[in-house]
Amino acid sequence: MSRREDGKRRTPWRDNIEAMTVAVVMAVVLKYFVVEAYKIPTGSMQPTLMGNTETGLFDRILVDKLSYQFRDPRRWEVVIFKYPLDRSKNFVKRVVGLPDEWFRIHRGDLWTRPDEDSDWTVLRRPRHVLLEMLKELDPGTDPLWRVEESATSGWTAAPRALRTRGAGRARFHTERGAILDRYQDGYPARIAEQLDLRQKPSSTNAVGDLRVGGEVRAFTGCEWIAVELDEGTLRYRFRVPGPAAGADAVPTVTVLDLAGGGDGLVVAETRAEQPYRLPAGSSVDFAAQNVDDLLALEVEGETVCELEVASASDQRSAAWIAAGGEGADFEELQVYRDVYYLDQGVDGIRIPADRYFMLGDNTQDSSDSRAWRWWKVEVEDGQGGPVALRGNNLSNAPSPLERNPHTFHPSTGGSWTRFVDEWGETWVVPQQRMKAVGVEDAPFVPRELITGRALVVFWPISIRHRLARLGWIR
Repeated sequence: MSRREDGKRRTPWRDNIEAMTVAVVMAVVLKYFVVEAYKIPTGSMQPTLMGNTETGLFDRILVDKLSYQFRDPRRWEVVIFKYPLDRSKNFVKRVVGLPDEWFRIHRGDLWTRPDEDSDWTVLRRPRHVLLEMLKELDPGTDPLWRVEESATSGWTAAPRALRTRGAGRARFHTERGAILDRYQDGYPARIAEQLDLRQKPSSTNAVGDLRVGGEVRAFTGCEWIAVELDEGTLRYRFRVPGPAAGADAVPTVTVLDLAGGGDGLVVAETRAEQPYRLPAGSSVDFAAQNVDDLLALEVEGETVCELEVASASDQRSAAWIAAGGEGADFEELQVYRDVYYLDQGVDGIRIPADRYFMLGDNTQDSSDSRAWRWWKVEVEDGQGGPVALRGNNLSNAPSPLERNPHTFHPSTGGSWTRFVDEWGETWVVPQQRMKAVGVEDAPFVPRELITGRALVVFWPISIRHRLARLGWIR
C-alpha cells in the first residue's frame, strides 16, 4: 500500500469512492442549478422547436438554469417552467406578457399598455427574435413568382429567381390569392410533406405581416427596383434607386391607398437620410417588411428606411417585385410571413405582479396561457369534511366528472373518478364522493415556477431528412 506525500497511506478504494462522490455531487449541482438537457415532446413551439411523432423529429435542447437565479425572465425568451395546472410536468413556451401590464391579442398581433387608461401599443420584437420566428412560405408552385402581362417580354421567372429586362412586375403566387396562416408554413419541405394536414387546424386568417428578401444585381441602365406589399386596399412600396438614377437619389418607403383605383393615392412617405444607388453588376442583399405595423427597408443588412403605420383591419395581402429601366436579376428570393396569433378571447387582461403570460410559437396547436383553466372540485375524504382540489381542465366538457377527471367503471361495479390535481397527485374515489365546484381561468405562470431559459438545440441530426437541428434558440 503506497503512501501520500503527507505520510498517510493510500487506499485506492477510498480514493475511487471520493472521486465518484465528487462527480455525482457535481452532476447534481449542474443539473439542478446550472444546465440541463430536455427533449421537446410536442409541437407547441414548432417550427422553432420540433416535437412531432409524424416526422419522428424531437429536438433536444440545453437549458440555462443559472441566469434566472440572478435576474427575471425577459420578454421573448423561450423558457422552461413547471406547468401551473400540473406541476409534475415541464412546459416550454415563449414569454410574451410581463408582470403588472395589460395584455391583448388583436388582429394576429400582441399588444400591451401600462394601465387601463393608456392606449394600446403593438409589441415589436428585437430583430434577431423576429427573424427566427418568421415562417418561410413555399406554396408548392414552380416558379413561385408569376410575371404580370404588363411586363416586357424580357421578364422570366425561375424557382426563387427573376430575370428582368426592362420595366415590369411579378407577383408571389398563392393558390388561394391572399396569404393565409397555413399550418405547414415554416417547415422545411421534406418535413412539411410528412404532416397529416387533415388532423391540423384549417388556414382561415389572412396574414398582412410579410417580409421579402433576396439578392439583386442591377444593370447599368436600371433606374430602380422595388418590393411592394399589399394589405387590404393599402400598398406599401419599398423602392431602391438603381445605377441610372440621379446622384442624389435616396431609398423610399411609400404608403399608397388603392381604394380609388389607378396607381393609388400617396398617404405617407419616408425617405432615407443618405443618398444611395445600387452598384451596377454587383449582388446586393435586400429585404422589405411590414411587420407589427412597422415598414422597414434593408440594404446589406442595414435598415435605411422605417415608417410606422396604423393597424389594418383588412389584412388580405400580396407580395410583388418590380423594376424600372434596364432591369435587374433577382436571386434567392424568399417570402416570409409572421406568426398570426389566434386570440382565443384574450382581448385585454391585466397580468398580476410576479406572473407571466406564455404563448407557443405554434399558435394554432399550442396549450398555453390562452386556454389554461382549472377544474375545481371537492372530495369527501370521510374524515370530517371536504377536501378542495384543483386540476387541469383538458377539455370543454360541461363537468369535470366527464374529462380529467375521468370516470370509469371497475369490474367490481360502481362509478369511480380519477382526478389529477395541480401537484400531479392522482385521486381515485367513488363518484358520489366528488362534487364539481366550477371552472376558473388560470392563464398565468408564477415566477417561482420558471426554472430556466432554452439556449441551444443540439440534436437531432437526421440523414433521412437531410436536416441538422443545431443552433441557438432566439
